Amino acid sequence: MRNNRFGIRVTSLVAVGFGLLTIKEGGVTLFGGEAAQVSAGNYVPFVLWFNFLAGFAYVIAGIGLWLRRHWAAWLATVIATATAFAFTAFGAHVYAGGAYEIRTVIAMSVRTLVWLMIAFISWRALSCRRSVIAAREVR
Repeated sequence: MRNNRFGIRVTSLVAVGFGLLTIKEGGVTLFGGEAAQVSAGNYVPFVLWFNFLAGFAYVIAGIGLWLRRHWAAWLATVIATATAFAFTAFGAHVYAGGAYEIRTVIAMSVRTLVWLMIAFISWRALSCRRSVIAAREVR
């Protein structure tokens, strides 16, 4: 159980840190003026907006995981699924000949994998917690 608690704490810190970095970077590009947008290169606006807004959900999920709330596992799953859909839409944009940066491909790959892992870890950790609580209640 102790390893479970440590793992969920680390996972929650990763989620919050990832969220804060996502909000910062997306915010700079979205609201930092023309120079910030030019330095971003061929960014895809809907991907940038998705990631920026998802950053807030990352932070909320991370806080929920820290507090070991079951809804945080659901939120992590929704984030992972939504990120995969956004990545798929980005793929369609690229396939249709739209301009993009290779760093977007890398970033979306990392985001998708990270959130799949966070969702998996959170379900495992929080469902184990429920099993322990249920076993205590039976006694």
